[in-house]
Amino acid sequence: MAKKQIVEVLVEGGKATPGPPLGPAIGPLGLNVKQVVDRINEATKDFTGMQVPVKIIVDPVTRQFDVEVGTPPVSQLIKKELGLEKGSSEPTRAIVGNLTMEQVVRIARAKKQQMLAAGLKTAAKEVIGTALSMGVTIEDKDPREVQKEIDEGIYDEIFAKEE
Repeated sequence: MAKKQIVEVLVEGGKATPGPPLGPAIGPLGLNVKQVVDRINEATKDFTGMQVPVKIIVDPVTRQFDVEVGTPPVSQLIKKELGLEKGSSEPTRAIVGNLTMEQVVRIARAKKQQMLAAGLKTAAKEVIGTALSMGVTIEDKDPREVQKEIDEGIYDEIFAKEE
């Protein structure tokens, strides 16, 4: 039995095309490139405007394939939540946006599988750390202050309904 081949690419959500990086990567495997592109675009349409990691798992004998979609990096998810083009070039001085704790928890839940975080609270603190480096406040406060408040249990109610 032939070993499955895995092709990993980064595509813009919902906008994969038969051109590079996809076409050259899967063309030699004998797949119908249009079918693969259509399946990827369907699977990534919720991530429009973001770079999304995608794995195409191919059986070279039957030419059957599966598409596995990863989630975009936390910074991309934060930018999508806030409608930002990019983070701040001076994160400590120039604030470019503000997330609510509910938005933080939503991003943390989306990324939790890829994180090393033990639980939703820890994942949320990782998201907040990324927000800090992007010049994004949380609940109109410095992200470091919000991380302390999480440790103090101030947002336990939000985490309880989200677990």
